[in-house]
Amino acid sequence: MSKNVTPRGAYPHTKRAGDFIFVSGTSSRQPDNSIAGVDVIDNMGTKHLNIETQTREVLLNIQRILANEGATLNDIVDVTTFLVNMNDFAGYNKVYADFFSKETGPTRTTVAVHQLPHPDLVVEIKVTAYKKL
Repeated sequence: MSKNVTPRGAYPHTKRAGDFIFVSGTSSRQPDNSIAGVDVIDNMGTKHLNIETQTREVLLNIQRILANEGATLNDIVDVTTFLVNMNDFAGYNKVYADFFSKETGPTRTTVAVHQLPHPDLVVEIKVTAYKKL
């Protein structure tokens, strides 16, 4: 698997409490600090922030983070998602369904937030997983 992103503050990606793994809020930031899902669409630097690309990259980042704990996306029991714009919900939901099913997937809460730590981020996800030690 590719290299994990380094946290940008004084916190770990994960914290174990017994068999529970708590994953810090995760974005589509890449190991080189670029942000997936940011498309420059003209020579004036206008950007399109792609919710589907960002959601996919967030979930892949979480997958890599969980692998370090010996866990997978299937071990996630709860998801909290932060969207900057609820108009992005359909695109986020579409990609989310590629990773989880409503029958066997985790519980989920999605909330709108005013902003995230970088202006190019439109989605951040934090999860709780359960994996016996």
